[in-house]
Amino acid sequence: MSENKIVKAIKEKSKNLEAEMSFFDHLEALRWHLIRASIAILVFMVVAFIYYDFIFDTIIMGPKKPTFWTYRMLCKLGEALHRPGFCIDKIPGKIINTEMAGQFTLEINSALIIGITLGFPYLLWELWRFIKPALHEKERKAASGFVFYATLLFLIGIMFGYFVIVPESISFLANLSVSKEIENTFTVDSYLSSVATLTLATGIVFELPILIYILSNLGVLTVKFMRSGRRYAIVIILIIAAVITPTPDMLTMTVVSIPLFVLYEVGIVVAGIVEKRKLKRAQEEGLA
Repeated sequence: MSENKIVKAIKEKSKNLEAEMSFFDHLEALRWHLIRASIAILVFMVVAFIYYDFIFDTIIMGPKKPTFWTYRMLCKLGEALHRPGFCIDKIPGKIINTEMAGQFTLEINSALIIGITLGFPYLLWELWRFIKPALHEKERKAASGFVFYATLLFLIGIMFGYFVIVPESISFLANLSVSKEIENTFTVDSYLSSVATLTLATGIVFELPILIYILSNLGVLTVKFMRSGRRYAIVIILIIAAVITPTPDMLTMTVVSIPLFVLYEVGIVVAGIVEKRKLKRAQEEGLA
């Protein structure tokens, strides 16, 4: 083997080692970001344990009580519209525990759910810190509000799920009876799972504009494509609304669908902004 070939082989091996080290360095950095996010979630879990009585009685069990804010507002709306059927003044059904360690696991699971919910913004911030160094200066400026907007949309979704979808679903399911011989009795695990799933799922679905922003930057979605595919988006949104809401009534599905339609239209505006930025950047660089 000639000397030049040996030198070339050594250089290629050196580059491969550098690339491999860089990959593992990135994995190590990501690991520490996730560790810090996990610590934050653990801290919020501890806080949830400290204030567990308030969290369980007021927040988790809130939608099971007729005095819940949503039910009171529906009663006032019914009075204003002279529709007494709007008022929900009774939530039947008994919640029980059927496992020996059921109440202990309930406390842990509910504290974990609260920890994840409150720690989600910090998790986003840690992910942003991991991604940020790999972006160009213009990309950093364009995505500078990522954590704020993603957190805001998540919190709006959480509030919408908790104050709209959860009480509507619980009221419908608790009052549903196919026979007088069957008494509605729910396990506490089933109740907590329903409340947590509906609330968190809505918070995640409300991240739609952020997803559209990312896909638009990658060139996967365009304004033209989203406008031409609006009819298909409507069908998909209705399916999502049907999955999120266990209640089959059209009123609840419509209430859930409207914000999703709005988010889709907001996504079109976001995609348009991204395209204008790309065109402007291309013009500045003399590529268009």
